[in-house]
Amino acid sequence: MQIRFTTHALRKFEVLRRHGFRVSKQHVVQAVESPDRIDYSRLPLLIAQVDFDRRRVLRVVYKIEAGILVIITFYPGKKSQYEK
Repeated sequence: MQIRFTTHALRKFEVLRRHGFRVSKQHVVQAVESPDRIDYSRLPLLIAQVDFDRRRVLRVVYKIEAGILVIITFYPGKKSQYEK
């Protein structure tokens, strides 16, 4: 499946880097291709989640449009908040 990043998602790499959270495009793509879990509560948006390190998860918000997976944004989260 083809994957496209929105402009917002592309800018998010730099924003998070400035806050000390380094994530690559590869991390984000792997999260949507092999998530530990998927949150369906915001349909038609999907939120893929994967472990990132001991304390955090990476959450990726995306949708599928005309067979293209569109990554809208992504963000780190505390495991304690998202793994219940």
